[in-house]
Amino acid sequence: MSAPAQRLGSLRGALLRWLLFPLVLLVLINSVSAYHNALDAADLAYDRSLLASTRALAERVAVVDGRVTVNVPYVALDSFETDSLGRLYYKVTGIHGEFVSGYEDLPPVPAGIKRSEIYPALVRFYHATYRGTPVRVAALLQPVYDDTMRGIALIQVGESLEARHVLSRKILVDTLWRQAALVLTVAILSWFAVRFVLRPLTLLTEDVASRSSSDLSDFNPAQVHREVRPLVHAMNGYMDRLRQLIAGQRRFMADASHQLRTPLTVLKTQAELALRAQEPRAIREVVEGIARTTDSTVQLANRLLTLARAEHGSADEMHAGVLLNELALQVCMELAMAAVKKEIDLSVDAETEVKLTGNALLLHELVANLVDNAVRYTPASGRLAVRVAREPDGTALLEVEDSGIGVPAEERSQVFAPFYRAPGAQQVNSAGAGLGLTIVRDIVNMHGAKITLGDSRLGGLKASVRFPPSA
Repeated sequence: MSAPAQRLGSLRGALLRWLLFPLVLLVLINSVSAYHNALDAADLAYDRSLLASTRALAERVAVVDGRVTVNVPYVALDSFETDSLGRLYYKVTGIHGEFVSGYEDLPPVPAGIKRSEIYPALVRFYHATYRGTPVRVAALLQPVYDDTMRGIALIQVGESLEARHVLSRKILVDTLWRQAALVLTVAILSWFAVRFVLRPLTLLTEDVASRSSSDLSDFNPAQVHREVRPLVHAMNGYMDRLRQLIAGQRRFMADASHQLRTPLTVLKTQAELALRAQEPRAIREVVEGIARTTDSTVQLANRLLTLARAEHGSADEMHAGVLLNELALQVCMELAMAAVKKEIDLSVDAETEVKLTGNALLLHELVANLVDNAVRYTPASGRLAVRVAREPDGTALLEVEDSGIGVPAEERSQVFAPFYRAPGAQQVNSAGAGLGLTIVRDIVNMHGAKITLGDSRLGGLKASVRFPPSA
């Protein structure tokens, strides 16, 4: 037993989810990447500015009377102490490590800090904390000399990170706003695009919903996209099969009502005659006629029901393991008494095991109809042969041939039509319904087989049914 199918949600929603979820993920990745790239660019710009301030201070370092000095004007000193977004701190250290000017407690250069390869200068950048405030410090080694001494002074300029933090927040907010606006725009456009693309499906749904129960015409595949056209073709194929089924049911009802009307009318007439009859002998004759008509009517009704089942049988009724040879032997045993009464020589060649996949009841009806027809239309002291074999290509073969009246070649294509009876058959058996070969044809088609009528070597008719190897 198969598991229950999972209920699917909205196609529009599924398309939007598959479009927007990856887009949102990519936008997030792009936002993080753009944010970090912008921060790197901003840090590089601030480091350049910090290095420029350090170089400007280094140009004012000199050696006077054997001592390192720095001449920082008041205006320059004011710019080092404060600006609108943060503070700048500096420190100048002489060639012997002595403090020269600036903020003496500015954090020293940590051990292991490598020189920056970005700038053509002996500069190192590092982060530190000064007076409880995070700072970024540039440490520049500046050569100084005069006639009496020569060495390298250390110039440090630190900048508080408020400006950088403000800029980073602005970059983050701008990036998120832009990406959010992009996602919202794409979502709106995608919603309209999906709605537009699914419009043909909506029209097809409205077409299906608005049709009456009697309208089984085809749907137009051109009104939907190429990918959906196989679905429309499948729907049209189903509608065609439904039309055929309904037409078959209507034909069956019409044929059944037509064929049953005559015996029922006869029964009514015979019943009225029995009511009017006075003599017991006359009443008995009428009752015997009613019994014969009833038997004929029951046989006709059974044939009609078998025909309906053969016409509208489904694949669910097919079962494995039907032995055609044993089925043929069983049918011949059932009809042997009728053959004995007419002194017909009935022979059966069904020793080879021939296994089929099919409906056992309908296959029995198929063999029974062919053998019964052969018995009915073979004259007394005639011959009848039934053979079941497996041919070299795997085809299963059923042959029924007799020495009866046969069917002219020009009429063999008509005898499968419902209620059609050849003139010769009507002379031999006037009580037939003309449904036997119709039932045989439908059962043969149901099993994917093929039936042919030909001349028998016994002088009458040979019916050959070939089941494909797949059966």
